[in-house]
Amino acid sequence: MGFLGFLLLGLICGAIAKAILPGKQGGGWIATLILGVIGAFLGGWIGGALFGADMNEFFSLSSWLWAIIGSLIVLVIWGFITGRRKA
Repeated sequence: MGFLGFLLLGLICGAIAKAILPGKQGGGWIATLILGVIGAFLGGWIGGALFGADMNEFFSLSSWLWAIIGSLIVLVIWGFITGRRKA
């Protein structure tokens, strides 16, 4: 998968993760892109390391599922980090 395809996958999966997780998450589309790309990396690493998933195809269902799962994990971690700063 090319670099632009990976960014597009990260952006879409980050938006899906924000829609799935309840509550109010801050950040605009740039934060969503960063969240999604980090989540896609994390999901690809988890899927490849634990289950041998192939993350080379943009239209592969496993690529999308692992990228969404990784984005959800990153979003939960980000919520814990930013949620503790309420003063």
